[in-house]
Amino acid sequence: MSSPTGGPKSRVYALLLRLFPRSFRDEYGGEMEALFARRRRDADGFAPRIGLWLETLVDTLTAAVRCHADLLRQDVLQALRTFRRAPGFTGAVLLVSALGIGAMTAAFSITDHVLLRPLPYAGWERLVAVWQSNGNYARTEPSPAVFHDWQQLNTSFESLGAWYSGAINLVGVGEPVRLESTALTPNLMDMLGVRPRLGRSFSQEDARPGAPQTLLLSHAVWQSRFAGDPSILGRAVRIDGAPATVIGVMAPDFSFPKRGMQAWRPLGFGEEDYKERDNNYLKVVGKLRPGVTIEAVRTEMGVISERLAKAYPPAPGATKAGSTLFPLRSDVPWRSRQLLMALVGAALCLLLIACANLASLLLARALVRRKEISVRTALGAGKGRLVRQLLTESALLALGGGVLGVAAGFASMPLLALLVPPSLPITELPRLDLRVLSVAAVVTMFTALAFGVLPALRACRGTGPADLREGGRSGVGGRRERLRGFLVGAEVTISVVLLISAGLLLRALSRIQDTDPGFKSAGVLTLRTALPSPEYDATLRRAQFYDRVLAQTRQLPGVTGAAYISSLPIAYGGGIWSVEVPGRPRDDSNQRASLRFVTPGYFATMNTPLRAGRDTDPSDTFEAPFVAVVSESFAKQYWPGKDPLGQHFKFAFMPRTVVGVVGDIRIRGLERESEPQVYVPYRQVADNSVSWYSPKDLVVRSAANPLDLMPALRDIVRAADPNQPISDIRLLADIVADDTAPRRVQVIVLGAFAAIACLLAGVGLHGLLSFGVATRSQEFAVRMAIGAERMDIIRLVAREGATLAAAGIGIGLVLAYAAGRSLQALLVGLNPGDLTTYAAALALVLAGTALGTFLPAWRAVRVSPAAALRAE
Repeated sequence: MSSPTGGPKSRVYALLLRLFPRSFRDEYGGEMEALFARRRRDADGFAPRIGLWLETLVDTLTAAVRCHADLLRQDVLQALRTFRRAPGFTGAVLLVSALGIGAMTAAFSITDHVLLRPLPYAGWERLVAVWQSNGNYARTEPSPAVFHDWQQLNTSFESLGAWYSGAINLVGVGEPVRLESTALTPNLMDMLGVRPRLGRSFSQEDARPGAPQTLLLSHAVWQSRFAGDPSILGRAVRIDGAPATVIGVMAPDFSFPKRGMQAWRPLGFGEEDYKERDNNYLKVVGKLRPGVTIEAVRTEMGVISERLAKAYPPAPGATKAGSTLFPLRSDVPWRSRQLLMALVGAALCLLLIACANLASLLLARALVRRKEISVRTALGAGKGRLVRQLLTESALLALGGGVLGVAAGFASMPLLALLVPPSLPITELPRLDLRVLSVAAVVTMFTALAFGVLPALRACRGTGPADLREGGRSGVGGRRERLRGFLVGAEVTISVVLLISAGLLLRALSRIQDTDPGFKSAGVLTLRTALPSPEYDATLRRAQFYDRVLAQTRQLPGVTGAAYISSLPIAYGGGIWSVEVPGRPRDDSNQRASLRFVTPGYFATMNTPLRAGRDTDPSDTFEAPFVAVVSESFAKQYWPGKDPLGQHFKFAFMPRTVVGVVGDIRIRGLERESEPQVYVPYRQVADNSVSWYSPKDLVVRSAANPLDLMPALRDIVRAADPNQPISDIRLLADIVADDTAPRRVQVIVLGAFAAIACLLAGVGLHGLLSFGVATRSQEFAVRMAIGAERMDIIRLVAREGATLAAAGIGIGLVLAYAAGRSLQALLVGLNPGDLTTYAAALALVLAGTALGTFLPAWRAVRVSPAAALRAE
């Protein structure tokens, strides 16, 4: 092979020329190869040839970049001129691409934020949560004794730390305030790899029993309560009535164990803490040694559990305790994980339907521009040059849609933030960082390729002189229309899947919201006045506070009831204790119930029905017989077919007699099954005993607006104890509503996605049929000229639309049922083939397709036969 001048042709240089655009190579490639061949022939010696190649390489790269930049500039200017000539088309493409890209960006951002992004701790991938397992409970808190044994016996953990959360009263800095706090072992901060922004962290001396109390503050509390005072270190405050010293302030972005934590205290144990092995309240985090796998740790912890079971045998009938481990990053509530995965699936569906719609729009646009493309071909433009021009237009449209989509996605973040579980140590809103922008860029590129390449190739294929004639239709119809029909059918299919999935979740949400929680939430105000220890360790001291607050609250205008309880239902679902019934074998896996201490009048205030017996009474003191009010489920489980009143059982260390039976309350939320409940009189507890369960939450029912009571309630609490803060002021109805808030957000988002998909499918069908009517106007004119009725033409056009819709609906129904089966865990018993949902979704799809079909059909029969034939 030789060059045009007769010299040998360089294959390497030919490859270098491929850096240039093809149109440039076709025009100048031969001359450039001939010139290089002469220069190579004239280069005599090794050094001149190396210099020639280096010079050629630099010149080629530089010239190729300039050439591509020049062509890109030309293509961009031409694309902008094209967009200005068709503003309606341009706006439609930008809107559709923005919807698809925005949905995917928002879904990825929130899912990445919750499920994928690394935790804000050093060595986060080696952090694991360690739980005790017991019978039906795969995750229970260990006691200090068990935690101590785990620390001593394991060899796989680099460090093992414990913590528990509990709010504290901060006094001495303005108004008394309630702070969310966590008590943690001093090694936990080092395990997480964090240091205070100011001051120091906890030492082992801080955790020694009897040591002076120390405190770490969050950055937000330091700013809000102490005005960011740099001399905060060493400041004396009072927490829960006891003196404490501030030793540090954490960084603004630090959260542990969950978002919104405000203070941290040292946690230590003495010999007394190790005597009671059933005092379960700790949460445990371990950091694996480098190279140790979690499977190896599970094996070792299983061996340790067996050793402890032999050393401390469980009571007769009780279940042997084990252990459960999993990565700390995966500690995401199951429901939140399911909701997010469904959101990602829906966003992907919307992106696909947007791409299908865009491809259909560009195919139609390309067919309209065939004459323009034929003219440019006749003037010498190559196919590659034309394809490049069309791809540049698609890329610019996708880029514009991507920018709009990212903006729209992040504008929706405040709504999607409700899907972020508050139990995670992450911020409420995801950040717009390089990670998210990279994904958005990939989605934008995918969108540009998905809807740009095929239309560009189709538009430049088969153009010829016939397309230059006025009215020429040489390239219209056939495979192109079948392709657009396939895309429209795919849009209908995806819209059916989204509509049915959103409908199923909406029906499930409706069923959940219709669930009876066991009380009436309307008109009830709740607030917390957690009494500090040791000031209120004595039961009589606490009772005096409750009695005074309740007596004055019940005298307020409009108040129809007021009472205290240990913790509100739904807001707190724990407090599980084992139950012992005389004559019944002990079974720890089933014999458990939740414990609440209550004041008289609680059930009447909550409108929880009293089924039998009586409520608790002021006469139920520590000196009187120990009694309890139990739920219906408790009575049915332990005394089926018998009168529960007067029955005896042991619960929370004390033997008790049933004096009342009340309706069941869903203490764990509307979706979760709740344990049977036991309600104990607030005075029937020993001093310094289970003080955490003492009543904290005040519930007030009012015939008027409950929030109007707050000023008077603040005065009442202040009069009872000037140092007692009020916190967690909420309407009970809001607590119930918040239980389903993530579901509501998901239904709103999926419903919006489904509505957009249905609209896009209708628009796509309308565009396809409209284009078909425009290109077949002469055919319709001939039909009507030879006697066809207008209804015949309408039926012809409608039949095409109905065929596409039927195909899409048929496939969509099958896929929707499969999607419903995958969502079954979120449907709370609803059949994934629910006929009502399917009928409603089909009605919406049929209405959308009917609207998309009607206008083109009506336009077809309005064609004047004479005018159409003259145009032909």
